[in-house]
Amino acid sequence: MRTLALVDGEHYPPVTRWALETAAAAGHDVIAAVLVGGAEKLAAGQDAPELGVPVRLSEGDRAGALSAAIAEFDPEIVLDLSDEPVLGYRERMEVAALCLSRGIPYMGADFRLDPPASSPAPAGIPTLAVFGTGKRTGKTAIAGEVARVAAQRALSPIVVAMGRGGPPQPQTAEAGSVQLDTLLTLVREGHHAASDYLEDALTTGVTTIGARRAGGGLAGAPYVSNVVEAVEMAARRDPGMLILEGSGAALPPVAWDAGLLVVPLSCPSEYLTGYLGPYRLLRADLAVVTMASSPVLGSENGSHLVAHLQRCLGDARVVVTDLLPTPLTHVAGRRAFVATTAPLGVAERQVAHLEQAHGVTVVGWSPHLADRARLTADLEAADDYEVLLTELKAAAVDVAAARALARDAEVVFLDNRAHVVEGRDLGAAIVELQDLAIARATDRTARGPGGTS
Repeated sequence: MRTLALVDGEHYPPVTRWALETAAAAGHDVIAAVLVGGAEKLAAGQDAPELGVPVRLSEGDRAGALSAAIAEFDPEIVLDLSDEPVLGYRERMEVAALCLSRGIPYMGADFRLDPPASSPAPAGIPTLAVFGTGKRTGKTAIAGEVARVAAQRALSPIVVAMGRGGPPQPQTAEAGSVQLDTLLTLVREGHHAASDYLEDALTTGVTTIGARRAGGGLAGAPYVSNVVEAVEMAARRDPGMLILEGSGAALPPVAWDAGLLVVPLSCPSEYLTGYLGPYRLLRADLAVVTMASSPVLGSENGSHLVAHLQRCLGDARVVVTDLLPTPLTHVAGRRAFVATTAPLGVAERQVAHLEQAHGVTVVGWSPHLADRARLTADLEAADDYEVLLTELKAAAVDVAAARALARDAEVVFLDNRAHVVEGRDLGAAIVELQDLAIARATDRTARGPGGTS
C-alpha cells in the first residue's frame, strides 16, 4: 500500500527509521514522509532527518505541505508516526479532515479514519449538495432556495432529500402534487407526512425524491441509506441539475460537483474548528449562516463563527442570513395560531414578524411542533383561530393540522425564507455555485468514468 508518513523532529531519526521499517514489515510501501514540525532531536543545522525516503518540510504550513505531498506522491493512505506536542488532538483532526477530503484514509498507532464512501455523481448531470452541522440548521430552507433559483434559471432541477423519517423505498413527489389532502392521506396510511422531501416539494414546486438514512459518522457518513437508489431514479429523469439535501450532520453518500454548508449562528465554534468540522468546510464551496438575529450576530460566539468561516472560505463565499416565516397563501387580517420547531426566543420573533410583515393577528402559538404531547396541550388551550400557520415538520400534519381541521380552521403552511443580514446577495451566490457545479460536471464528464468530482 503506497503510504505517505507523517513524522516529527521530536523523535530521534534512528527511532523514526525504526518505525518506518516496522510499517514496511506490516505491508506499507512508504514512498515519502512529511516533517510536520519539531526540531528538538534533529542535529544542528539539519532541516530534515535522513529516513531513506523523500522528506518534505512543512515550513509553517502543515496543511499546504501535506496537500502538496498528496498531489506529488498520490498515496493510498497517510500513516501518522508523529506525536504531541507537534500534533495534538485538534491538529490531528485537521490532518484527518484534509486526508478524508482527498479521499485518503488516515491512520496512526491506535486509530484509522476512512473517507465516507460515496457513489459517483450521475454522468453529465451537475450535482450540488446542501449539508449542515446538525439537525434544524435550516438546510431544508436553503436547499429550497437553491431549488427555486435553479427552477427560475430553467435548469429543470430535481431535489433528492434524505432524512431519518424518509420512506423505505425512494418516493417521488411530483412538482405541484403536495397539498394538505395528500399529506392527510399519507398519515391515514401510516406514513410520515412531514418528511423533508415533502416540505421541499411543497415550498419549491420542484419535483423531489425522498430517501431515508440511519446513523451518522464523525465525517458525516450515514450507516445505511437508500440515497443511491433515489439518485438513480432522479438521473433517469435527466434533470438539468441534481440537488442533494443532507440530513442532520450526515452528508449525502453521493459525490457532488459543488457543496453548500449550512451553519446556524448558534453553532458552537468547536463544531467547525474541532472534531471533524474542518472536513465539512473542506467539502464546501459556499457557507450560509442561518438564524442570525441581530443580538446573536453581535455575540462573541457569532462573530467568531462568521470570522472563522470567512478565513477558511473567503468573504465572498460566506453569507449570513436570518430565516423568516412566510405563509404560502395570503393570510392578512385573519386570526391565527402559529406552530413551529423554533426555540422559544426565535419563535417569539417569528410571531412578531408574521404580524408585522403579513398582517395576521396571532392569538396563540407553540414552539413545540416536535413534541407531540406539548403541542397537543398548546392547541387544546388555544383561543379561537381561523387559520393554523405551521411549518411542515414533525407533528404538523398528524397533530396540528388534524386538530385545526376539527375546529374548522384553515391550514396554511409556512416556508422559512432566507433574508441576508451580512454579506453578498444570496441569490447571486447561489447562481455562482450552480455555475461552478455545471463547469465541474462538464469537466468530470469530459474526463470519463475515471474522473472524480
